[in-house]
Amino acid sequence: MSSVSETTTEYIEVEALKPNFRDLKLIVKIVDMGVQRVVNTRRTRRDHRVTEAHVGDKTGSALLTLWDDQIDRFSIGDVLEIKSAYTTLYRGSLRLNVARNGGVEKVEKDIEEVNTKNNLSEVRHETTRWYDPVGRPFRRRRRR
Repeated sequence: MSSVSETTTEYIEVEALKPNFRDLKLIVKIVDMGVQRVVNTRRTRRDHRVTEAHVGDKTGSALLTLWDDQIDRFSIGDVLEIKSAYTTLYRGSLRLNVARNGGVEKVEKDIEEVNTKNNLSEVRHETTRWYDPVGRPFRRRRRR
């Protein structure tokens, strides 16, 4: 499992993102906002609003998951500084997420051009299972 060092203080560019990276710092621009949907989380059993924002920089782009109040705070064209981000795979597609202790803030920097041709969320990744789905070749008999 690959990850970025926990003491990383420099910003990473979007093209360098890979699955299972954590403790990331990025500066990205919102290119597009997806449709909002309501989900019921297993942990809190509450309804939450969620959407995916297409974000990027000059090197590439990816999908960023935004929750509840984050959706209202940001709009298309905003430049964001993301701290304590991590990457996951959702149905084989790379997603950028913000950790609970992380933050997303608007910044006054300017990103003129976003490379949407290098969309990392469109690349399909194979997820490897940590167990063998076929099962054991020999079955144990139950003792009575």
